[in-house]
Amino acid sequence: MLGLIFSLLIGALAGYIAGRIMGSETSAVRNIVLGILGGFVGNILFSLIGLSATGLVGEILVSVVGACVCIWIGRKLFQ
Repeated sequence: MLGLIFSLLIGALAGYIAGRIMGSETSAVRNIVLGILGGFVGNILFSLIGLSATGLVGEILVSVVGACVCIWIGRKLFQ
């Protein structure tokens, strides 16, 4: 249970950071969803190039990159 709460907090932080980087003004719930989805997308992208994240900073960095990719794809699909 503690791991789930920790993942949600990392996802929320990563979604918030990605939203600020990409200039996306969205709700906190959407930031959490983007951060969690970004964690999955980031892990897949980083594993494709042979990298992996370790530690809190690494997980946040991977999640932020993944969330930025999700925001970018969302903009391309829905504009």
